Amino acid sequence: MARTNPEARQRLVATAADMLRRRGMNATSIRELAKAAKAPLGSTYHYFPEGKKQVVLEAVEFAGNRVTELIIQAFKHGPIAGLDAFLAMWRKIIEQSEFNAGCPVLAVAMEEAINEEIEAAHLLASKVFDSWQSLLAESLSEHGVEKSEADQLATLFIASAEGAIAMCRAQKRIEPFDQVTAQLKKILESAIPG
Repeated sequence: MARTNPEARQRLVATAADMLRRRGMNATSIRELAKAAKAPLGSTYHYFPEGKKQVVLEAVEFAGNRVTELIIQAFKHGPIAGLDAFLAMWRKIIEQSEFNAGCPVLAVAMEEAINEEIEAAHLLASKVFDSWQSLLAESLSEHGVEKSEADQLATLFIASAEGAIAMCRAQKRIEPFDQVTAQLKKILESAIPG
């Protein structure tokens, strides 16, 4: 049996997350993953014996965890600094990819649920979005925003950022994201007491 190389496996997961954010789930295959990661096809199947479903789920979890870590760190400095960091991260991704990459979590959430593979990805995407929403809402609540409003604002921030990312990709320009960012900051500043 072949030995496991954690770095090579992690590189495959990160590459899969990048493919999802650029191409979506249906256009991401094990063969294309191996090619993009410059890895042997056989070792790719070795690391992911359950095939595409396993790769997609691990890639969504990987991407979700990276954003979750950013949210946790950024929101330690308060919701305004946290929102700034969250939005700056997405803006950087949009610009660095030249409007070709979005959010891998949203990408799998938008796929039509035609089989159990996609349904499993939808469930995981839902959990990731719930996690982000909870973290944002907690920070808002800790800074004096009433819980139900904090929950609604957190949902608004995530949905607005994701929608702005999609608009930027379609329009190949950053203005929609900057406009959404400006309005979200105003909303947040007015929502936090004193």
